[in-house]
Amino acid sequence: MARKRYWDEDALEVLREIEVDLHDGLDVVSSCRKAGISDKTYYYWRKKFGGMGRSQLS
Repeated sequence: MARKRYWDEDALEVLREIEVDLHDGLDVVSSCRKAGISDKTYYYWRKKFGGMGRSQLS
């Protein structure tokens, strides 16, 4: 399976989708699978982009 490269803005979008799924009651693994990323990627992005908005990316 080919890897997909995400821009920072795309990663933030996926993080927002996962946060909505988590709020709706899904677990992390199911939310990540639905978004097409691994849970390891989710935790890395959350650490890297946690609390950032699109305007704060540089």
